[in-house]
Amino acid sequence: MTARRQGFRTLKIAAASSALFVLATAAALLHYAATLPPLDLAAATDRSTVVLDRDGRLLRPFLTQDGRWKLPVGVDDVDPRYLAMLKAFEDKRFDSHPGIDPLGLARAAGQILLNGRIVSGGSTLTMQVARLLEPREERSLAAKLRQAVRAVELERRFTKPEILGLYLTLAPFGGNLEGVRAASFAYFGKEPKRLSTAEAALLVALPQSPETRRPDRFGEAARKARERVLARVEQAGLATAFEVAAARDEPLPSARKPFPNLAPHVAEQVVAEAPATRRHRLSLDARLQAGLESLARERSLGLAPQVSIAILAVDNETGEVRASVGGVDYFAAERAGSLDLTRALRSPGSALKPFIYALAFDNGIAHPETMLEDRPARYGIYVPENFDMTFQGMVSARKALQLSLNVPAVELLSALGPQRFLSRLRDAGVSVAMPREGGAPGLAVGLGGLGITLQDLTRLYVGLARGGEVPELRVATEEGRGGSSPSPRLRWGGSGWGAAPLGETPPDSAQALRPPIPNPSPPQAGGRESPRLVEPVAAWYVADTLLGAPPPLNAMPGRIAYKTGTSYGYRDAWAVGFDRKHTIGVWVGRADNGAVPGLVGRTVAAPILFDAFARLGLDPRAFPQPPDAMVATSAHLPPPLRHLRQDVPKTVSAMATPTLKLAFPPEGARIDLAASAAEGQVQLNLKVAGGVAPYTWLVDGAPVLAPTRRREAAWQPPGKGFMRISVIDGSGASESVSVRLQ
Repeated sequence: MTARRQGFRTLKIAAASSALFVLATAAALLHYAATLPPLDLAAATDRSTVVLDRDGRLLRPFLTQDGRWKLPVGVDDVDPRYLAMLKAFEDKRFDSHPGIDPLGLARAAGQILLNGRIVSGGSTLTMQVARLLEPREERSLAAKLRQAVRAVELERRFTKPEILGLYLTLAPFGGNLEGVRAASFAYFGKEPKRLSTAEAALLVALPQSPETRRPDRFGEAARKARERVLARVEQAGLATAFEVAAARDEPLPSARKPFPNLAPHVAEQVVAEAPATRRHRLSLDARLQAGLESLARERSLGLAPQVSIAILAVDNETGEVRASVGGVDYFAAERAGSLDLTRALRSPGSALKPFIYALAFDNGIAHPETMLEDRPARYGIYVPENFDMTFQGMVSARKALQLSLNVPAVELLSALGPQRFLSRLRDAGVSVAMPREGGAPGLAVGLGGLGITLQDLTRLYVGLARGGEVPELRVATEEGRGGSSPSPRLRWGGSGWGAAPLGETPPDSAQALRPPIPNPSPPQAGGRESPRLVEPVAAWYVADTLLGAPPPLNAMPGRIAYKTGTSYGYRDAWAVGFDRKHTIGVWVGRADNGAVPGLVGRTVAAPILFDAFARLGLDPRAFPQPPDAMVATSAHLPPPLRHLRQDVPKTVSAMATPTLKLAFPPEGARIDLAASAAEGQVQLNLKVAGGVAPYTWLVDGAPVLAPTRRREAAWQPPGKGFMRISVIDGSGASESVSVRLQ
């Protein structure tokens, strides 16, 4: 009985001693923890700047300031099997321990006593995160104690997934690679979301000794480390024996792969504009961007080494850029690959002709079926010639545009006025650069006698697809900007929202490239109207005409509305086309503006355009016809629209005929319809002075009254709003005013 009492007494003393030891140890740890400075999380926040596409796919990462690849990554960005393998190999009780694993520490202590050296450290993943946040060279008990205290602190501040995310971001993988995402791109060329068993095992093994196990330098050491992980994986039941055997046979990567470098010019621009932002999300589509960059490289193989290619793809509905290829090869010095050639000022050749026709249609000067004369003509000292040096005789405006005839285009521009043409382009938000000599613009501007960028030219064609509204292109999404605004909507004849431009063209045409400028703020809630170049009817006339343009060799006709252009001296080849959904612009030429014999838009740029649409996918829907569009043959048009007459006989009576003038309503008038009502019906009196009868009245480009020889007419407006009233006399002269009916 005495012995039993003695035993109980001994147990009590042992228990009390243990309790006192635990309390003393806890007190010591608490005192030690209190002496430590606050945990520095700077290493976790210092990450590579990344540029993403509209769906979050990586376009291009950038090195950190100290030259490391450290891509942001979270638990959801990694293959779940990799996470399971990581826990099984490094810390199988990670999900349950409070930061330190007593069983693991006891195992490590026993191994030290048995072997006289450190066999395994007993570190948990949380302790490893603490070591990575506060790296130290020594491997001592003091360092281990500090890691343990920091691990408990981390467990109190963060959730398990957050701690695991810190490990995935901070773990070293050899060289300047930090984090599993950077390692996956460097060794496998892909995101870590889908990894094979062998790939996951290698990524688990590397952080233990990243420099001595680098597969690109020490392949055998990397293979042995992977073997050990695979053995543990099989033991834990995370993979079958067959999967492990197949993983052992999978070859190791022998060299690092390049990181993604899609849309490098755009990526550099947005990062330069906001260097403090670590995550930029753009409107680009990574798959389309890769496809068009590949297309540019393929097509460049048949061109001279100095010739480059630029491609721009835009969503018509929003004005968002879906792909921007600034050049064939970013690193090609002979092609000046580092220059963004979508910003280069170049002569557009015939690519501006559709807008001459659009403005002529919009101002009542012509109709797609108006007959034009393609014959030798002289305008002072300027004598335009067709590209093939031949003449077609009498042709319709539709055919003249489809065949890209120069003489009829100059005839229309003469009737429209070069200064008026340029003013309308600028009013639509497009920058054009004129030659340094200055002076009044001449008729040559219609055939390429000015400078424009691929960005602005593509914008104009987007405007045709949108029914005359010219949106500003934008490349940064609202998430990337940190703002919000309504999304634009495509409506033929409706209004759209503005957006942030990519840049502005300097007035000096000698400057080859635009300087990058910051994107302005996005539209305010409620939006702002996009500038309008022409009315929906005129835009549809041009779109319907360009849809019938003859396609390049081996291409299907009637699939896209497009136009080509070739600058003087064969320096630039253009092709811009659109369907209901997208517009794509293509430029081919030398970055130094040198001549390239045989560089013609139809034979060089147009095939690239059609291939680009094939990779993007065509929208088969037809362009919607506005209800007030006039579809008629030339013989059934109003007499003044049947021919473009500028050959009025130079007789005394003809010279004495007063100039046509729209007497009422005057330009900019605001007219109260209620005051002009007669017998319950609203009528607007129209008056003309001068000119030659008969007179044809048009509103917004569409005839509203039958031709009449009277100088006064009464018209019943359909409603209130802004309207453009035009009159055409028997000689083909025209006059237009813009009024507001209220």
